[in-house]
Amino acid sequence: MGLCDDVRTSCARIAAGARHVSIDAGALADVQPAPPPELDPVRHYLEGSEADVATYLLTLDAINFGSGWFPTLRKRQGCSGYFTVAWSLADRFRAHGPWSNAQLRVLRADELAATLGQRRDHELVALWAQALRSLGAFLGDRDALALAGEARGSAERLATMLAAGMALFDDRGFYKRAQIAAADLALAGVARFGDLDRLTIFADNLVPHVLRCDGVLRYDDGLAAQIDAGRLLPTGTREREIRACAVHACELVARRLGMPAHELDNALWSRGQATEYKARPRHRTRSVYY
Repeated sequence: MGLCDDVRTSCARIAAGARHVSIDAGALADVQPAPPPELDPVRHYLEGSEADVATYLLTLDAINFGSGWFPTLRKRQGCSGYFTVAWSLADRFRAHGPWSNAQLRVLRADELAATLGQRRDHELVALWAQALRSLGAFLGDRDALALAGEARGSAERLATMLAAGMALFDDRGFYKRAQIAAADLALAGVARFGDLDRLTIFADNLVPHVLRCDGVLRYDDGLAAQIDAGRLLPTGTREREIRACAVHACELVARRLGMPAHELDNALWSRGQATEYKARPRHRTRSVYY
């Protein structure tokens, strides 16, 4: 069974036995399609060479986690935690180009903090630096385009390589960042994969939040109260039920709409940037996977 089948099977099993989260089958029909996904050309670095753009996106996806810490970050004006990081990293690439693999392997947290405009002693910055050192070690003498080439036209194979090669990508049962890295490279036009439609959604904390606000996901009273109060949700059963039910619900919606799950993910994630969704607390878990 491939990585994507493993995610679908695992999430369907968790959803079927979930005790704290449920899917409202009647509300699934209300989820509507949206415009095709695209990357923001200002807050992402897309104007460089294919090699540099691929390196930027792989670097970004290596640190595309930490939403549980995002309320404690110094955010750019009008930006979420994700876009603060994406834009800051884009500015680094525009001014200085990418770090070499050798530089990544010895990258210090204080240098990364300065790049991203964060406190030098922030716990998340230290984890991000660890992730980038791991990326440098994983790449070895390859660049991001060469790595994508080794996947031989398969997004699923690239995701499998990333998950097997770096511990912080090994998000078992979900593989959020391993999958989104392949999708981002394809979306930017710097890699071509024949099996993008094999990807699932990229299970984080925002897509489940949108589904909850839209009435698709329902939480039991205790879980709802904890999230609505803004209290951190530990990793474990309840947090995995939220992510798994989101994946399974989106599989059902994608099947009904006849659209790929990864495109549905982008539509829901983009919808979550709206004020009405941001006004309501979402679950916050301090995890290296999303």
